[in-house]
Amino acid sequence: MICSYFIFPQIIIKFMQRLPPNQRLRTDFPILHFGKVPEFDRETWDFRIEGLVENPIRLTFDEFMVLEKTVDVSDFHCVTGWSKFDLKWEGVRFSDIAKLARPGASARFATIEAEGGYTTSLPLEELMEPDVIFAYGFDGKPLEPIHGGPLRFVIPKKYAYKSAKWVRRVIFTYEQEPGFWEARGYSNSADPWKEERYSY
Repeated sequence: MICSYFIFPQIIIKFMQRLPPNQRLRTDFPILHFGKVPEFDRETWDFRIEGLVENPIRLTFDEFMVLEKTVDVSDFHCVTGWSKFDLKWEGVRFSDIAKLARPGASARFATIEAEGGYTTSLPLEELMEPDVIFAYGFDGKPLEPIHGGPLRFVIPKKYAYKSAKWVRRVIFTYEQEPGFWEARGYSNSADPWKEERYSY
């Protein structure tokens, strides 16, 4: 009993250290997105890497699926105030995509473009972190369309509006382009630990 008495508070403290300010933990996975869920046609779907790169690339879905796979477990923080721990994503690291395209010396940012005109943009130094991936799997299964399948961008250290669903293109740029929500008043840096929800 004495051991349990001391261990339990330590578990609670460790748990709370993983939760950013003013976030509440969820065990389910709420569904939030702008617009309707797009239809996926395996035969016509493609993924493009463009902009300030030496090697522009177009990949079919089957070509994308044979790229080197990574599995990453990370926490997920929504700007609306909830978090979910230990999400298991399977996909391709952003850094591996960048190696294929070879960004030029002038490239400092990348815009992630998704179905329906949704975009977000981030500095390359943050995108090259090993936990930043293009995910096509979740918890050992193909990623469901409602959660961004067939391909979702995942950057765990940011609020989830940076983790765009239904990704189709990456554009390397010199200047940072305003994303869909960023142009509507949300923070461009989107750091949950600094509670950077809005730009004002």
